[in-house]
Amino acid sequence: MQLSDFNYTLPPELIAQEALTDRAASRLLQVHLDSQTDQAQFSDKIFTDIVDLIDKDDLLIFNDTRVIPARLHGQKESGGKVEVMVERVLDEHNVLAHVRANKSPKAGGLLLLEGEIKAEVISRQDRLFEIRFLGDMTVLELLDKHGHIPLPPYIERQDTDDDRERYQTVFAEKLGAVAAPTAGLHFTNDLLDAIKAKGVATAQVTLHVGAGTFLPVSVDNLDDHVMHAEWVEVEQSVCDAVAACKKRGGKVVAVGTTSVRSLESAAKQTGSIQAFKGDTKLFITPGVKFNVVDAMITNFHLPESTLLMLVCAFSGYDNIMRAYQHAIQKKYRFFSYGDAMFLSYLNGEFS
Repeated sequence: MQLSDFNYTLPPELIAQEALTDRAASRLLQVHLDSQTDQAQFSDKIFTDIVDLIDKDDLLIFNDTRVIPARLHGQKESGGKVEVMVERVLDEHNVLAHVRANKSPKAGGLLLLEGEIKAEVISRQDRLFEIRFLGDMTVLELLDKHGHIPLPPYIERQDTDDDRERYQTVFAEKLGAVAAPTAGLHFTNDLLDAIKAKGVATAQVTLHVGAGTFLPVSVDNLDDHVMHAEWVEVEQSVCDAVAACKKRGGKVVAVGTTSVRSLESAAKQTGSIQAFKGDTKLFITPGVKFNVVDAMITNFHLPESTLLMLVCAFSGYDNIMRAYQHAIQKKYRFFSYGDAMFLSYLNGEFS
């Protein structure tokens, strides 16, 4: 398929610029199979209906990554303005980062960042720079004190103190992401309690979402696209929970494309999920078989994005593109702070 196949026109006013005060008040579009017509059908719901859409034998899997305040502003020692977006923390003082400046900094150059932070450019690695933060405080301590929450580029405002918690899931634990696993933003503690009370099992994986998730696909032929790397951890306990769910006839329900990529990366080698820890560059496009996930909760994704390609692979290209048009007509809110979808795995067979 070509990149242009995944384009659609979105009215700018449907891009959510603020989060709803009540996380669970979002709308939920269900895309499911009508067994009589073998066609995907759409049902307009609210997010709290998710409790009714999940069965007690199912397994709900969350991504427990936590967003770090990864953006810093400042200037080069020469005086030019600079913005640093940490992509990955390497150790207590070194990071890989995106650097925006009129002229890219050179190795050995000094960056003077807000909070009187001094950082040295060590080297360049393709699109990223290795940077060493100088002084006694660790990278995470400096970012926590002086950094900004890295809101996506389509949110056209500065981050606020409220974003520090609202752009986190209520189950976020492990620091390392520079973008939220946004499908999880709709869950509240009360909603999680209701799911638990129903008897639904849960498990957690970790995928530290990178800024690369917002990078546009720059090639027309998808076979030529090189996927960015993201760190994944899938413990043996998750594999055991998946096996138990399949054995009792339940569905593995992934919360977000990041959970999907984690689980499917862990099953990539053999087709059966195995404990996995490391980088994944898994690129999922229509025609790819899913080995683990039976249903997913996800937000609406950018045109021509790898995430849109993933959900098209999951529920069928025509189904998803029709669902997006339905959502636009019904004025759903799009992207990170927007509304959600509940998708069944249709594998493109009913498009």
